[in-house]
Amino acid sequence: MRTLLPVLFALCAALSNAVATVLQRKAALSVPRSEGLRAGLMVDLLRRPLWLAGIGAVIAAGVCQALALATGPLTVVQPLFILELPLTLVVASLLMHRGLPRSGWLAVAVVVVGLGVALAAASPSGNRTHVALDRWIPALAVCVAAVVVLCLTAIKHPEGRIRAGCLGAATAISFAVTAALMKASMHILDDYGIAAFFTSWQTYAFAAVGGGALFLLENAMQAGPLVASQPALTLGDATVSLVLGIIIYEEHVRAGWWLLPQLLGVALIAAGVLALARIPLTQALVAPDEPQKDANAL
Repeated sequence: MRTLLPVLFALCAALSNAVATVLQRKAALSVPRSEGLRAGLMVDLLRRPLWLAGIGAVIAAGVCQALALATGPLTVVQPLFILELPLTLVVASLLMHRGLPRSGWLAVAVVVVGLGVALAAASPSGNRTHVALDRWIPALAVCVAAVVVLCLTAIKHPEGRIRAGCLGAATAISFAVTAALMKASMHILDDYGIAAFFTSWQTYAFAAVGGGALFLLENAMQAGPLVASQPALTLGDATVSLVLGIIIYEEHVRAGWWLLPQLLGVALIAAGVLALARIPLTQALVAPDEPQKDANAL
């Protein structure tokens, strides 16, 4: 039961994010296009009930993720967000009346099976609620340094696979750090109340890092093909979250021969995500349109 609750919250968060992606994409395609930045875009979107519903889904996803992190280990919650991409495609195929090809359904099944195998073999446990500052400092320093190196590497390369992959990996690290900090702030809220929540450094740190992660995500989507950025983003978030859960929160996963089925699960996830990233529906939903594309192309 202790594991069931965070799993349910995490799945609800992943599904809410998937619904938000589809609704906001449909709303964005219904407003006038422009090659540059248009000040009236937000005004147009605010008049679209679908876009407002998408914002509501984003808020619901944030609440569900916070509850999942407050009730379960980081090593359980964050890997479940791997399901966000498959769920987005399933929701899109239903709401946008665009059938998912047979290869797409097969890829979805491969991702789900791979995730199940990896989590069952790892059997994450532990749920430390408070972390001393001396644990945070080295972990955050390494993560920040890795993001900086990845961003500098991306800048040195033109648009393409390397740039997209580096920015996707930087985004993944940022999302994992955001989740780790959010978990800490939620435990502070639960144990010490709203005043402590708004006066703790973890609260402002996860808000700042989360904003940076969204900025990097947008740049990763524009930097190159989705097949380069999406696997780095999907697998990177789960991997870094696993490491942070073990190092910061002293969570545990099985070792020894259990590593073999864990690696098999990861391989299945990687294969499924790569296949999903190549599907035209994925490109249309997640990656930005080219300026010359017609808005009705979706």
